[in-house]
Amino acid sequence: MSEFQEQGPLVQYADIERARDRFDDETVVKRTPVERSTSLGETVDAEVYLKMEHLQWTGSFKTRGAYNKIRQAVDDGADEFVAASAGNHAQGVALAATKCGADSTIVMPTHAPQAKIDATRSYGATVELVGQDFQEAMTYAQEYAAENDVEFVHAYDDPHIVAGQGTLGIEIHEDCPDVDTVVVPIGGGGLISGVATALDHLSPETRVVGVQAEGAATVHESLDKGIPVTLDEVDTIADGIATGGISDLTLNLIEDHVDEVVTVSDAEIANAILLLLERAKQVVEGAAAASVAAVLSDQLDVSGETVMPVLGGGNLDMTMLQTVLIHALTERGQILRLRVRIDDMPGEMDDISGVIADHGANIQTVRHDRAVEDLTVGEAYLVFQIETSGAEHAATIIDAIEAEGYIVEDVNRK
Repeated sequence: MSEFQEQGPLVQYADIERARDRFDDETVVKRTPVERSTSLGETVDAEVYLKMEHLQWTGSFKTRGAYNKIRQAVDDGADEFVAASAGNHAQGVALAATKCGADSTIVMPTHAPQAKIDATRSYGATVELVGQDFQEAMTYAQEYAAENDVEFVHAYDDPHIVAGQGTLGIEIHEDCPDVDTVVVPIGGGGLISGVATALDHLSPETRVVGVQAEGAATVHESLDKGIPVTLDEVDTIADGIATGGISDLTLNLIEDHVDEVVTVSDAEIANAILLLLERAKQVVEGAAAASVAAVLSDQLDVSGETVMPVLGGGNLDMTMLQTVLIHALTERGQILRLRVRIDDMPGEMDDISGVIADHGANIQTVRHDRAVEDLTVGEAYLVFQIETSGAEHAATIIDAIEAEGYIVEDVNRK
């Protein structure tokens, strides 16, 4: 009999303690470090400590819940598992099953990052690519489990999963018992449910704040309606929290133990990824960076506090990293795109390029456009992509070109 059947569907602190006792193999689940970030702290006038869970085996907290679930199920006689995942849960289930001597099949959406597909296979799982999003992959995986009589491992709607993720809350309290605010990303809600349950028991005065991406936010509406709300489509760079829905289990735990939920934009997440690269020297995925984005946002006041954003995953696809960097650098003005109206005659490109060079900027690309409706005969546009040191430098370059008599349009700001 499952240890949860006697106490009802919700997870108790004792369940989290039992999960921690099961973590008997440090090659599956390890204690991850906490590091102070002076630069982030100065930015928000707080003591900021980063919970470096992206350094967990498989690069994500998901291993905790998966191992707790699978270890218990194997002890009860199960030997084969199936799961649906956008990536991190997949790797956690694959590693946990292999370490427990069991087989695993992971169903991933067809657009899942290749790095996560390859990593999941490397941990010993069979991977099937099905559906355009997490919900389609989930439906297929559940049908597969029923048809083949194998154990289904849900990414978040399972007390064993939530209890396993909750062990992170115990570590947070042990490493920083005086923490005022802990910020946790929310996808399906398994991580924040477990962490908040643990902290509510160990340190009820600690504020637990959840953060969702705007394009995948469901918690506010779910809390308002009292039932889990599922989105038909999600749109965010933070694929690790792009589940598009929570469950009755996680909704109830969030309602009971989480103090506040905020949302952040993809632009804020991209900037947080870049900031963590520059200042903390850490590579994290969008879901993890969302917690830092929330701390930096106007929605959350942590001034004078000790605050801990949870960096839940570090499996950032390199193609996505490139996209994020370009977006963030453009937002900062470090990549500047200008359209300059010129008389289409020799020497114009050279003159403008000289102005840009005189101000210490580098031209990445330049394009000559003549077939544009608003141009008169004998005119053209030069479209420059320029590297700058930031917004102030970019503004200086625009002013300098305009001072030479040209009409300049900042394409970034259209």
